[in-house]
Amino acid sequence: MTLRIKEVKRKMSKPLIAVVGRPNVGKSTLFNKLIGQRLSIVEDTPGVTRDRIYAQGEWLNREFMLVDTGGIEPKTDDMLLKKMRSQAQIAIDSADVIVLVTDLTAGVTANDNDVAALLRKSGKPVVLCVNKCDRVGAPPPELYEFYNLGLGDPIPVSSVHGHGTGELLDACFDLIDWEAVEEEPDDAIKVAVIGKPNVGKSSLVNYIAGEERVIVADMAGTTRDSTDTPVENRHGKFLFIDTAGIRRKSRVEEAIERYSVLRAYMAVDRCDVAVILIDATEGFTEQDSKIAGYAHEQGKGCIIAVNKWDAVEDKTGSTMDEMRKKLETDFSFMSYAPFLFISAKTGQRVDKLFGLITQVAEKNAMRIPTGRLNDLLAYATARVQPPSDKGKRLKIYYITQASTKPPTFVCFCNRAELFHFSYLRYLENQIREQFEMTGTPIRMVVRERGGDTK
Repeated sequence: MTLRIKEVKRKMSKPLIAVVGRPNVGKSTLFNKLIGQRLSIVEDTPGVTRDRIYAQGEWLNREFMLVDTGGIEPKTDDMLLKKMRSQAQIAIDSADVIVLVTDLTAGVTANDNDVAALLRKSGKPVVLCVNKCDRVGAPPPELYEFYNLGLGDPIPVSSVHGHGTGELLDACFDLIDWEAVEEEPDDAIKVAVIGKPNVGKSSLVNYIAGEERVIVADMAGTTRDSTDTPVENRHGKFLFIDTAGIRRKSRVEEAIERYSVLRAYMAVDRCDVAVILIDATEGFTEQDSKIAGYAHEQGKGCIIAVNKWDAVEDKTGSTMDEMRKKLETDFSFMSYAPFLFISAKTGQRVDKLFGLITQVAEKNAMRIPTGRLNDLLAYATARVQPPSDKGKRLKIYYITQASTKPPTFVCFCNRAELFHFSYLRYLENQIREQFEMTGTPIRMVVRERGGDTK
């Protein structure tokens, strides 16, 4: 397999904004206000937010990722620097812009000064937010104290009422290198390699690249961030995104690893095709289902690659078929996903992965003419009559494709309540079979034709 490799700086389609600060300054309230929903737990008690909470937001027709972090507060004085440095360093390493949240009513504290000092040394863009400025009008005189933090102009914000949040996002966006953020190879298929820790994601990317591009160690959690590997071969152009292993939340104890999980999900958001890696020696686990489920929910093309096939002992001629049948049951919620049994260590069947990725990407971006869809509709309804209820029968007037990635089809009918889930699934299966929609989820939407009640 002849490959051409070049170095590339990691690009991401959505910049990451991290919200940091000491406990009870209103970080979670601000987070919820910025994303427009109550996602983070808010309680008038320090230390409520323990896990990293992240969500997508939108401002000025541009999307971004926002991360809410736990408050920085050590239990003892001798733990102060260690705890603050740990939290601040995570934000420094992961974020494109950092928002330091402070409290107007409390003034500048020693914690604020120490964190600000670390952020200044980092060279990362920082926006200083002074929260709890709840009065409308001229900035309060206490605001000017925050200039002492050396982070530029403080932005007064009321996370409760929403005052100043627009100005805060404007300041963040001014500090983002949007050209770097939005730059992606247009002609390359972006592939996210995802899975549990230690299933061989980095080994697979290294084999594909033909060199040690990603650190590989015989322990879980070696890869901390997403890395991009461009590959060009006879199959086409690809951009492989190796990600940190995704663990169950209960197992995610290191703060750094929490951000690695975030990066892995963001890699799925960026990709065209998700290669879900399964360990052949372990078989299916609940976590595999969750990882695959996220890619499915995001509408990505999906391939289930069963790795370490060379390590399976006592294989017979029927071993692969038996495992395939079991995995098909385990992954019944995404029955469209093809399986491929590979070995990243030996390269077994890895070359076939490229052809499969290309096929799945094409199907995920496929657009079907309305005429062909309605020919299929006529055939399908003649074969199996639409359902009826109390003498009223469902009439499906036509089907059209609304969008791609994933392929989304809208069915216009007389009464949406008559459109039983089983019949919708029947039509989906007909579309999938007729147009060979391998590896891509399909979205089906039902709409009533306006003014027609028959």
